[in-house]
Amino acid sequence: MSTQTTDVLVVGSGFGGAIPAYYLAAGGARVTVLERGPHLATADFTHSMRLGTYNKIVDVIRGDGVTVVAGNCVGGGSVVYFAASLRAPGFVFERHGSLGRRLWPAALTRAGLDPWYDRVEEALPVTRTDWSDVSYAGGVLAAACRRAGHTCNPVPVAVDTGACTNCNWMLSGCRFDAKRSLLLNYLPAAQAHGAVIRPLHEVQTIAPSPESGYRYAVSYTVLDPGDYTCTTQGGVLHARTVVLAAGAVGTPVVLQRSAPFLGGIPKAVGRYFSGNGDRVSVADIDEAKAGTLLGLSRPDGTAYQGLPVGRPITAATYDYLTPDAPEYSRFTLQQIYFPPLTNLLAQACDATWFGIEKRSMRARWRSWLTLLAMTEDDNEGTFGTPPPTGSFLRLAPGLGQGTLSYHPTSRTSQAWNKADTALRSILEKDGLSRVRPWTADVAGTVTAHPLGSARLGDDPATSALTDSHELRGHPGIFITDGSAVPTSLTVNPSLTIAALAERATPAITTRTRDAGVPVQHGAPLPGR
Repeated sequence: MSTQTTDVLVVGSGFGGAIPAYYLAAGGARVTVLERGPHLATADFTHSMRLGTYNKIVDVIRGDGVTVVAGNCVGGGSVVYFAASLRAPGFVFERHGSLGRRLWPAALTRAGLDPWYDRVEEALPVTRTDWSDVSYAGGVLAAACRRAGHTCNPVPVAVDTGACTNCNWMLSGCRFDAKRSLLLNYLPAAQAHGAVIRPLHEVQTIAPSPESGYRYAVSYTVLDPGDYTCTTQGGVLHARTVVLAAGAVGTPVVLQRSAPFLGGIPKAVGRYFSGNGDRVSVADIDEAKAGTLLGLSRPDGTAYQGLPVGRPITAATYDYLTPDAPEYSRFTLQQIYFPPLTNLLAQACDATWFGIEKRSMRARWRSWLTLLAMTEDDNEGTFGTPPPTGSFLRLAPGLGQGTLSYHPTSRTSQAWNKADTALRSILEKDGLSRVRPWTADVAGTVTAHPLGSARLGDDPATSALTDSHELRGHPGIFITDGSAVPTSLTVNPSLTIAALAERATPAITTRTRDAGVPVQHGAPLPGR
């Protein structure tokens, strides 16, 4: 087999991978991106829940007490996310958690990250929405908040609202190029500067390279496009710099499997996983009271019955993000729409799945209001022994069994309970609805926002990365995906992951230049 080399090898093509791939390529480095999933074009995205469509680009990964929903394609989570684009509150960066000391690196503050947020918001770009962009479901939350004495706001989104058709199929990609995924900005810009993207390439291990001038040898397998459990071939790429961005479920597993070759890895790798404190509830809205209490009506005469109409995320209340409030008591409450793929994971806490009450509730699904609380959790997730290959054992297309274990501490449970109480005070007022949180009985804690499994920090005992995103003890390996985020964020994480990747890129460039690559930092934003 011929020796394959590259200056910079990027593992994963989501927010953490696409951004450094662009800047390093634009700066003059040879960049190769290995992506586990397929490369779908706009015309390939389907409005369908048939097997063989959505499950080609979405993975549901079951663990012990947790289920993670993750993107699996070129563009990563940006292709299947709901595009809510929020900056993390300032207090997040000052969190102490259960360790009793600041978890984020001293060099990282909200004020220091703001210029990088600015860049991402311009590059995607992010749209500041207005009430005309809010869905019926978002309107119900807003009206209920106002009646209960709370504020509610439209959510900024990485969506061209003029091009959006409100089809509500965002989990399946966007057939109209309205969602500003990485397929429309950083990735094509990287390719224009010579970056090579290889889809269906799953990285297995990282080891020291025997090739002169190269630091690391990265082994991979090529997946069969019709059956991801089968491999067609394998190979090794030698790189001067490696950027790991395989996601908070993938990155720690690759490092765990590589530990014997690398002479060990930081003990924080595969620990301190956070589900961003995600807590999902369903409010079963009383249609009559939606009319009489909230004064709502639709053109067809119904008060609501609009759960599936519009975009998945359009409105949220930030009233509980009080900076001086104690930890584990701050959260965002956000209207969200989950398609049937994830609804099947849920079970109402006070009605059995096959009971008469549950059947009656399901019959009224158009009157549901699905809500997401993003709270402060305790980073209590840990990864077990890695599987022989891949990030998890693939059980079926789109479904896997991982090694992650997550059992909420009393502090995380306290945070969820506070969010539940707040939701009920808003949505059960005068019998407007009945709020039913999802339970852990079927799928465990469910999150689409995995974070923290190889996190940044100043303390080598509790963090895997330096404040420049470099893996401790391994010069030239950087981690820039959600696994680097030290704590839950109380908001959707995508914008913060992207801003951190922007911030990390100068250090990656410097380390690559130190390895003899004539690369420069300072390229303009993609498309500029």
